[in-house]
Amino acid sequence: MPCQGGRTLSRHGFLSAVSFRGRKMKRNTIQPRRLIGMAILSCWAGLWPAAVAAEALTPLDVRQVKIGGEIGRRIDMTVTNNLLMLDVDKDFLRPFQKKNRTDGYVGLGKTIEAAVRFAAYTKSGEPLALKRRLVEETVKTQEPDGYIGIMDKDARMWRMWDVHEMGYIILGLAGDHRYFGEKRSLDAAVRLADYVIRRWPSMPSDWSKQTHYCTDPAVMGLDRAMVALYRETGERRFLTFCVKERSLLSWDLGIVIGRRELMEGDASAYFSKCLAQLDWYRLEPQPGLLRQSQRLIRFLKDGDGMCITGGVGQWEVFTDDQDARGGLGETCATVYQLRVFDGLLQIEGKPVYGDLLERTIYNTLFAAQSPDGRRLRYYAPLEGERQYYSGDTYCCPCNYRRAISELPAMVYYQSKAGVAVNLYTPSQADVELGGHATLRIRQETDYPSSGKVVIRLDPSKPLRFPLQLRIPHWCGKASVNVNGKPWEGDAVPGEFLTMEREWVAGDRVTLDMPMTWRLVRGRKRQSGRAAVMRGPVVFCLDPEQDESLRTRDGADLGQIVLDPASLADAPGWDAVRPGGMACQVKAGRGGTGVAFCSGLSLRLTEFSDPAGRAVYFRLPDPRAAVPDGLLTGVGK
Repeated sequence: MPCQGGRTLSRHGFLSAVSFRGRKMKRNTIQPRRLIGMAILSCWAGLWPAAVAAEALTPLDVRQVKIGGEIGRRIDMTVTNNLLMLDVDKDFLRPFQKKNRTDGYVGLGKTIEAAVRFAAYTKSGEPLALKRRLVEETVKTQEPDGYIGIMDKDARMWRMWDVHEMGYIILGLAGDHRYFGEKRSLDAAVRLADYVIRRWPSMPSDWSKQTHYCTDPAVMGLDRAMVALYRETGERRFLTFCVKERSLLSWDLGIVIGRRELMEGDASAYFSKCLAQLDWYRLEPQPGLLRQSQRLIRFLKDGDGMCITGGVGQWEVFTDDQDARGGLGETCATVYQLRVFDGLLQIEGKPVYGDLLERTIYNTLFAAQSPDGRRLRYYAPLEGERQYYSGDTYCCPCNYRRAISELPAMVYYQSKAGVAVNLYTPSQADVELGGHATLRIRQETDYPSSGKVVIRLDPSKPLRFPLQLRIPHWCGKASVNVNGKPWEGDAVPGEFLTMEREWVAGDRVTLDMPMTWRLVRGRKRQSGRAAVMRGPVVFCLDPEQDESLRTRDGADLGQIVLDPASLADAPGWDAVRPGGMACQVKAGRGGTGVAFCSGLSLRLTEFSDPAGRAVYFRLPDPRAAVPDGLLTGVGK
C-alpha cells in the first residue's frame, strides 16, 4: 500500500502533514475544506459518534442461520476437518507461552476469531471447547504491561509482524465478548490495545527501512481492531488513535499497480484499510469514508483489476494485466475483498456486490481449499499447477478459516421493512420483524447445480413486508411465482426483485433462474480466448483425463480449440463436491485444417477442482464469446 504521509490535527483543528506513522515532521497547515468530515473536528471537541444505522441492509447474525448445500458443506468440513484438526498447543499457543522469537507470525488472533464465530454458529461441544481453550490459554499469556505476543522483550512492537499479530488478537478477543459476553476477553483486549497505544510513539524513525515495509501492511488489522474495541466499550481513546496515529479518516489515495518499494501495492493492506473506513462509516456516515472502497470496486470491476474467478493481483499486489498464472488470487486478498463487497452491500444495498460475492466465493475462495477441507492454498491461479501450503499457521490459512466462518452472515439480510435473500443455498433463518412478529425463512435448492430455488415463508402471524430476491447479472430470464401463481413484477438481471404483500405461514416462493453454458470473452493477456461458465461458476480443465495432454503446460492447454456448439452437461462430478457439475465439450489441439476443433472429447470441471490447469481456450470464431458483464462495466 502507498506509504503516504499520515495526517493529524494541529492544535487549531487543521490537518498537518506528518510522517508515515503519524508523528509530526513539519507543519504545513491545510485548508479547512480538506478536512474529511465533521467527525475529525468532533474528536477534539469531545463529540464522538454514537452507533447509528448506516446500512441499507443488515446481515443476520450467524447464530440466526443454518446453512446447507455447498456453502454449508464448506463450513462444516472447515470446522471438522481443519479447525478441529489443528495442533493448537504446538503450533499456536506455545510460541505465545515461550515469547522468545525476534520475528515471525503465527496467526493466533485470526484463529481465535474464526473459532469464536464457528462456536457461535454451530453451538456445539467441540468448537465451543476449542474456542474456550484458545481464549483461556491466550489470556494466560498476557503480561502485566498488557503484552500478548511471541516476541522476546527486546523485539516487541517493532519487529515484523508483532503489531499485526496483536491487532488480530484484539479482534478475536473482542469477538468473544460480542458473541459470548466474555468480560475477561474484553478486558484482555483493552489491555493489549492500551499497550499498543502506549508504545506507538516509540516507533523507530527508520522503521520502514528496517522492515522493508511501509506501515499499513506491517500493522494490517490494527485499525479495525481499535474500531471494534470502541464498539464493545464506548471508550473514545481507541478512535482517537485511529484518527491521530493511523489517519483513518483522511486516508484517500489511488490504486498502486505492481510490487513497489516497501510493498506499497499490497492488496490485502488496501482492502483492510477500506474495511476499517467502512466500519467507521457505520458509526457515523460520511461520504468520504466510502471513496476508497468505491474506487477499489471501479478498479476491480471495470478496470481489469479482478479476474474471471474473482482472483485479484499477482504475488499479493494489485495488477491489471489479467495474468492467470503464479501468485494470482492470494487467499488473504480474497478474504478481505469479500468483506469489502459485503460491507458495501450492507451500506449501499446494491445487488452488484452480491454478484461479486457469489462469483468470488464459488470460485477463488473454494479453490483455496482441498475438497476434503484439510489443506489450504496461498494462491488460486487460473493457469498452471496449484500448490497447497505446507502448514496450518500464518496469514492465508488463518484468514481462510475466518472467511468461511463469516459466510452464514452473507445469505440473508434485513432491510428497513423486510428481508433480502443474497446467496442461494439450502438454509434456514429466524428473523425478528416489526410488531413483535417473527419470520422463519427456508431455502430448498441444489444451487449452483441449478437455478431452481424454493423459498418457504412462515411468519408468526399474517404480516405485510417486502421480500427481496437478488436476480444475478448472469440470469437473462428469471421467473417467479407465489404459491404456484406467477408474480407480476419483472425479475431484472442484476437487480433485487422486491415482492411486497401480506405473507402468511406456508407461503411458497419459487424462483427459477435458467442456467445455460456460456463462453466468456478473455481480456488483455487472455484476449482472443474464452472461458466456460454456467451460472456463477467458472470451469477448468484437468489434463489428466487425456494422455496426450498430461505433459502439457497450462499455457499450452490454452491453445486447445473448443467447439461452442458442443457444450453440454456431463454426468455429475463428485470428486470436487457431491453433485458437482461438469461440462462435456468437443475440442481439438489447433492447427490449420478444417477439423482443427475435433479429435478430443473433454470434461471441464468446476474451478475448485484441485487438478484444474487451464480456464481460457481458443474458439473457431471468437465472436461466439460474450463479454463478462459483471467485470467489464457492461452489466449492473
